[in-house]
Amino acid sequence: MPERNKNIMGSVNKEKLAILEKRLKAYYRAEEKILRSQSYSAGSNQLTWANLAKVQAGIKELESEVAALKGRGTPKRRSVRVVPLD
Repeated sequence: MPERNKNIMGSVNKEKLAILEKRLKAYYRAEEKILRSQSYSAGSNQLTWANLAKVQAGIKELESEVAALKGRGTPKRRSVRVVPLD
């Protein structure tokens, strides 16, 4: 049974990882577009496409979530309980 749960969790993590990576790519594209043309001015009117700081904050957040999910797949340490018997 634990092996089945491990496979299910692995599948869920892979799906979530794929979704997060897709969103991260979208944020990278948005950042690139903003950096190329942050705003547009016509006379006294100005249109700002998006807030660069918010997009970059979203990128940092998604990068940390992706790193955390990728890190869960490989256990770094395991603890074992030993009970001495006389």
